[in-house]
Amino acid sequence: AGDREARVEITAYFTDREPAGPYRITVPPRRTLHVRFNELDDPEPIPPDTDYASVIESDVPIVVQHTRLDSRQAENALLSTIAYASNE
Repeated sequence: AGDREARVEITAYFTDREPAGPYRITVPPRRTLHVRFNELDDPEPIPPDTDYASVIESDVPIVVQHTRLDSRQAENALLSTIAYASNE
């Protein structure tokens, strides 16, 4: 929670095609922002029912809590991870 606006870029990587993105998002200072990956559509939507990985980059240090709900079957699965800014 810094005092500067964060300009965030998300890139999605796939097993069988070129990456999608970057998806550009702005987060106001000292705020949280919930982003649904299935609502990212600029420059293109992330295809449904497709395995992907993501890289999240920011111009200021941020903490990312990435939560994924797998609702492809009746028994839903939920996974959440936390990523802190790197010095590299």
